Order: sequence, then structure tokens, then C-alpha cells
Amino acid sequence: MKEIEIAVIGLGYVGLPLARLFSTKFRTVGFDMNKDRVESLMSGHDATLEVEDSLLQEAIQKNGFKCTTDLEDIRDCNFYVVAVPTPVDENNRPDLKPLWGASETVGKVISKGDIVVYESTVYPGVTEEECLPMVERVSGLKFNVDFYAGYSPERINPGDKQHTVEKIKKVTSGSTPEIADIVDGVYNSVLINGTHKAPSIKVAEASKIIENSQRDVNIAFMNELAKIFNAMGIDTHDVIEAAASKWNFIKLSPGLVGGHCISVDPYYLIQKAQVYGVLPRVMSNARRLNDGMGEYVAQQVIKLMNKKGVLVKDAHILLLGITFKENCPDIRNTKVVDIYHTLKEYTANMTVCDPWADADAVKHEYGIDIVKEVINDEKYDAVVLCVAHHIFLNMDIRSMLRDETSVVYDVKGTLDRTVIDGRL
Repeated sequence: MKEIEIAVIGLGYVGLPLARLFSTKFRTVGFDMNKDRVESLMSGHDATLEVEDSLLQEAIQKNGFKCTTDLEDIRDCNFYVVAVPTPVDENNRPDLKPLWGASETVGKVISKGDIVVYESTVYPGVTEEECLPMVERVSGLKFNVDFYAGYSPERINPGDKQHTVEKIKKVTSGSTPEIADIVDGVYNSVLINGTHKAPSIKVAEASKIIENSQRDVNIAFMNELAKIFNAMGIDTHDVIEAAASKWNFIKLSPGLVGGHCISVDPYYLIQKAQVYGVLPRVMSNARRLNDGMGEYVAQQVIKLMNKKGVLVKDAHILLLGITFKENCPDIRNTKVVDIYHTLKEYTANMTVCDPWADADAVKHEYGIDIVKEVINDEKYDAVVLCVAHHIFLNMDIRSMLRDETSVVYDVKGTLDRTVIDGRL
């Protein structure tokens, strides 16, 4: 194969860090349909904060990295990487429209001998059964004769500055043994910890989806334990700390399961399993349990307020954080909105504070107004720490309360227990 020239389709949380990394070794072009996003990136700033501005600017100025909305700018590439979202619809059914669109885009520019690699999380079979036939139809080329494919599932953890893309060990695969070697070599050339070459594309697809499904099930177990021990008047975190003294105990904490991976990906495997006549009870029950934790937290707050004699109706309540995880601007599928809407049934006096989240994005996605800073002279009947941003952990939260009967609830279990009235 001639010299590798890479185009990355989709410049979000996954595509941009990968494209920036590839640009250190290969001529790389990033393609995205969002003009504002592309213009921001070419100015040297990544609004997702996944790529530091200095690294992005170096990639552009030193490595010739370019972001574009113009298909002609990626026509001369020969190694296409698709990194678009794989969401679910309102009924939690896989929504493959972004993948179909990206496959159509690749089909318009791919040439004989080129390779297309998918990174989006999917159930086994999507790459070969859904995506590649669309590339064939649009391009007029024959799969595994005129062009080839691979699959290398993304492992980006938004906001994680330790497990960055260059340090992640990547699973790779190819549509033929020879292509698998080429794909593996391209990824290996930029990764510190190397790769694991899977025997097939379907195996690689399955490996990714069970990573997130396993974590979803494990967290669901902890959330179920939290419900049990809260009912019994036992502190769940104390129980976990005691159990974790055993060498083979898997230490996880209860919490809200949001974001674009753990709270979404299991639905892809659940649906596909049912096609084969298998009812995935454990995964389905885990999803239902985790999806209900926002409402459960709100009900716990209401219960504490009632016990302390705080009138819930028209109470002033402050939610700290709305992103789906700490120290990260990602608001995708955040379960904090479930806490908000449940409490909003009792009072309109709700304040949501999050210095990390984009206020316009939150308003557009959820219809919720947020503030960046807590108003100093405002006093609240209840404060709920929803997201453990570092800035929140150093706040004097009790000084924000109306009086001693007011409630502090800690969803994340990170505050000093002398400060709080309850925690998940």
C-alpha cells in the first residue's frame, strides 16, 4: 500500500484526539459537518477540552493537521476512520443514522485500495452488515475486492487526563488478514501501549460493547445495594470500604450512570440479543435500575427534607453540577436532569450551578437554565451535590443553607460526612 494518508470522519470527543495523535506520524485531515466546530478547532481551541489548545495548535502549525467541512479535502486520503456517535432513540433502540451518514460520506470519496476503519460502538455485525454495504452502494466499489475495512473500538474516557488516547491499548481488526496487519500497524505506530489484534471485525465489535455493559451491570449492583442499605439505615460507602479489604472484591460506588457510553451502549447488545432469541435479563434489569437512580435520589432528598421539617413545596433547592461526570463539560445523557425534573414537580425555585457546562448547550438540550457561580447571598432549603467537580469539593456548602434544618445530600459520596445529611 502507498503511504498512509488519514481522514478522520467526526471530530467530537473520540475523533479529534485520535486525529491529533495520527497527525504526529501521518498526514491527517479531520472532517466534520459542523462548520462552527471546524472553525473553532482551526482557531486552535477544542470546546470539549479533550485536546489541550497547545497540542491542537502544534498539530495545525507543525504537523499540517487540518479540519474541514469540504469533502474534496479528504478525497486524496486512503485510510478513513469513522468516529461518529451511536445514540439510541426515545425508545432506547439503536439509532444508526450517524453511521449511515458517515458511511455515505466515505462512499463519496473512497478509491480502489483504500481502507475504512470504524471506531463507533456498535453491536456485532453493524460494520459489515450495515455500514460497508452503504459504502459499496455509494462508491460503486466492491468490498474486499476494491476497498477494505477494519474496526478499532474507541476507548476515550471524557475528562480523563490519565488514560489519554495515546496511552490506551487499542483493539484492532481487519476484513482480511493482510488488512488486519496494516490497520494494526497504523494504530501501533502512535500508541504507547500498543494494540490487541482481534481475529475478526465482529469479535472487535463485541469486545467493545461488553466493556461498557459489564460496567453498567456492576454499577447497577452497587445502586441496588445502596437502595437496600439506605432502607436499613446503613451507610453504603462504609459497607463498600469494609468489603474492599478482601483482595478480590471489585470496588465500585453507587451513582448516576449517564454519558454516551455506559448508559447507551448496552441497548445495542440487548436489541441484537433479542433478534437471536436471547432475552438478556441481567443487562436489561441493570439498565432499568440505573436509569431510575436520578428519580430515586430526588425522592431521598424529599424524604430528608420532610424528616427535618422543611416544606418541599416552593422550597429553594440548589443542584451542584449537571455534566454527566466530574471535571468535564460533557452533558450527554446526564441523569442530573432526572433529579431536576422530579424536584421541579414540587418547586419552581430550582438553581443549577455548573462552571464546566456550556449554558447554551444545556438550554438547547434540556431546556434548563444554569449559572456558572453560586450566588453568594442566596440561601437554600436543600443543596444536592450531583457532580463532584473539584471546585465544589472546596466550597463551604453549609454556609449556603437557610438554617440548620436545611438539607445537604451527596450523590457522589465525596463530601465530609459531618457536612451532609444523607448520601447515596
